[in-house]
Amino acid sequence: MLDMKRVREQPEVFRQAALDKRIAVDVDALLDADSRHRELLTSVETQRAELRQSSKSLGKLSANERKSALFGQRQAKADLKTLEAEESALRQEVQALALRLPMPPDPEAPVGKDDRENVELRRTGDPPSFDFDFQSHVVLGERLGIVDLSRGVRLGGTRNYVLHGDGALLEQAVLQFAYRHMLDRGFSPCSVPTLVQDACMVGTGYFPGGEEQTYRAEKDGLSLVGTSEVPLTYLHQGETLELDKLPLRRVALTPCYRREAGTYGKGTKGLFRVHQFWKVEQVVIGPADEEWSKQEHLAMLQHATEFMDALAIPYRVVNVCTGDLGLGQVQKFDVEAWMPSRENWGETHSASRFYDFQARRLNLRYRPGGGAKPLFCHTLNNTVAASPRILVAILENGQQADGSVVVPKPLRDYVGKDVIQPPA
Repeated sequence: MLDMKRVREQPEVFRQAALDKRIAVDVDALLDADSRHRELLTSVETQRAELRQSSKSLGKLSANERKSALFGQRQAKADLKTLEAEESALRQEVQALALRLPMPPDPEAPVGKDDRENVELRRTGDPPSFDFDFQSHVVLGERLGIVDLSRGVRLGGTRNYVLHGDGALLEQAVLQFAYRHMLDRGFSPCSVPTLVQDACMVGTGYFPGGEEQTYRAEKDGLSLVGTSEVPLTYLHQGETLELDKLPLRRVALTPCYRREAGTYGKGTKGLFRVHQFWKVEQVVIGPADEEWSKQEHLAMLQHATEFMDALAIPYRVVNVCTGDLGLGQVQKFDVEAWMPSRENWGETHSASRFYDFQARRLNLRYRPGGGAKPLFCHTLNNTVAASPRILVAILENGQQADGSVVVPKPLRDYVGKDVIQPPA
């Protein structure tokens, strides 16, 4: 939950945040429920104190007085039990409303309705100019014998795929290079569960609100994650960390799953929007210092752009508008690769800054030192590589007139060749 003290003092900030992020939440209903809950909680605590005091005085009463007092206590306990039930129900109402309250965006985040109003910050590399009829990654992959969509659909339904031979090697090359890319920058490798309890999804801000995009194991009350951000961030839930241990910089390579509900007709053909994929994710947990968070955010973005530079893929960086921000994101930068078949840019990376939004939900704190009370941490995350989206960019930008595809230099040792050739 967000800092309710701030919500009470600055309700207009959160009303505007909900409008700017286009998130439906009734701030006034939350404030009303919160007020009634605090009043009721005061009554509960008062009655508990009165019961404790009356219990202590029983020994000083005569037999007749004690009998009358015990009767009164029984009635007071029954009244308290009713009051406690009301308080519990109202507390849950407050929590349900508060969990849907968005984090106010940074003033640097442009106000806009959706991704069409994201603001381009810079471009790197020129889109290729083909002197032949270029092909989509679907056609290229099928002709090279490395992408098999029809059998993928046969196995798992729509938006599934199979990678054969050099396609599978190229995917692993991308992932392993991305992983090493982050280890070389001081990140600690982690292997984490991707089937997690609901508390992990709530704590990181994906529930409530993201249930429709999540694959659920209903029988076990578990969810398949759409990013290893979830387990990596939840890792220290409920803990109070020492300042000298911060920041924690972690990287994980995991399978990820998304239902992509509501996106039918949006890039359904090919490898751009699929249900199962692999991702290398970077997560940072650090101190409650907004200036530090901003600098760390830019550093994480640079890790991603340096990865794209190494692969020589043309890309642009956009400042994501408020209507395209998630519930807890203060600011987000997307990296978008040029994808010739789309005749447009396609998102490959998202770098997000949360301040203490996730940490408050996780009760994740640190000791700042000097005898000061513990503070909530700040959290950030960013993609390093997501496959198969990055394969779309590699195949389409690297295609040659003869139908072959040039393998980016950093991946050649992993793949074992410089060029993927069509079968003879």
